[in-house]
Amino acid sequence: MYTSLLDTVFSDSFLSPMRTVYVVSDIQLEEIKRKQRQDELDNLEASRKRLEQIYQSRIKIIDEREHEIQEELKSLTPTDKKANLPGEKA
Repeated sequence: MYTSLLDTVFSDSFLSPMRTVYVVSDIQLEEIKRKQRQDELDNLEASRKRLEQIYQSRIKIIDEREHEIQEELKSLTPTDKKANLPGEKA
């Protein structure tokens, strides 16, 4: 039978991907699945904690800036509004 050079190259065992097969018992498989789920849960909890810390940090920054602006507004507000309005008679 005729085989092309390309078929020969790809059928060469040195170029074909090696696959490793592991045989585990049902108990081991369940333990592996349990460990993977626990790792995923731990990652989710850590992610939630980081997000909450970032959120609280941003709220603190916003609150501080809001307070600064309120203090600026207080200092910029004239005590006698009528004295500063153009065209108004006192």
